[in-house]
Amino acid sequence: MSKIGFIGLGIMGRPMAGHLLDAGHELLTVKRGALDAGLAEKGMRELDTPAAVAAEAEVIISIVPDTPDVELVLFGEGGVIEGLKPGTLVIDMSSIAPIATQEFAKRITEAGGEYVDAPVSGGEGGAINAALTIMVGATEEGFARAKPVLEVMGKTITHIGGHGAGQTCKVANQIVVALTIEAVAEGLLFASKAGADVAKVRESLLGGLAQSKILDVHGERMIKRTFDPGFKIKLHQKDLNLALEGARSLKLSLPGTANAQQLFQACAAHGGEEWDHAGILRALEQLADHQIGS
Repeated sequence: MSKIGFIGLGIMGRPMAGHLLDAGHELLTVKRGALDAGLAEKGMRELDTPAAVAAEAEVIISIVPDTPDVELVLFGEGGVIEGLKPGTLVIDMSSIAPIATQEFAKRITEAGGEYVDAPVSGGEGGAINAALTIMVGATEEGFARAKPVLEVMGKTITHIGGHGAGQTCKVANQIVVALTIEAVAEGLLFASKAGADVAKVRESLLGGLAQSKILDVHGERMIKRTFDPGFKIKLHQKDLNLALEGARSLKLSLPGTANAQQLFQACAAHGGEEWDHAGILRALEQLADHQIGS
């Protein structure tokens, strides 16, 4: 079993850390307010800085909101790099910019560590059930070292390629997820406005070619109007910004992605940054002057 520094105990991080503790790993984290009681009961310890965590840990895992947050954890004052020991495995499971990831990997490697980018998909449910899809960018050695740890938290672990490749895959994932959520919202809104029972429409669609996990999970959220976040709109906006910025640099047009981003922006304009991303339905309902089920 390993001594693991785990930084980022949010919606996703809390259950992921819990699985590692249940598997027998020793976990350290950075003090950020009151530690989750369940994690504390399982033996998670708090230290003052990421550097202090790195000085004790064999493996560092970070899962924080955005690229600047990862940079601060790794390279800010009291950051991981200040306490990094030779051979330490640094696994970033955040969803951040691929180009920045390559630079972070270079700096950690030069400092004697082994860097792995391993963003996840599956939302809060996937984290709770240890069923996440994990997309890995790493050297062959880094992937081999990280895989046993990642298998405690995820179900599908794929080595995509070198540093930054995991993040590139995650951006692609977020494009597909956003457009599929929008498609589900539009389909259910159309059915409702036409007078059909949307619950029965969803049930029927789940048996045909339109079947998807998003239709299953997020379609139900839309019908029940449960928009408490499993994954917040503001975080999906951040991911689509990465996609659109990357597209500009590649001279690539992503019209569907841009449209989904505008609908998320409409949600944000109405105070919806903290809604679950299934809340994209609300922007479409405003345009239609119709609420599904009404």
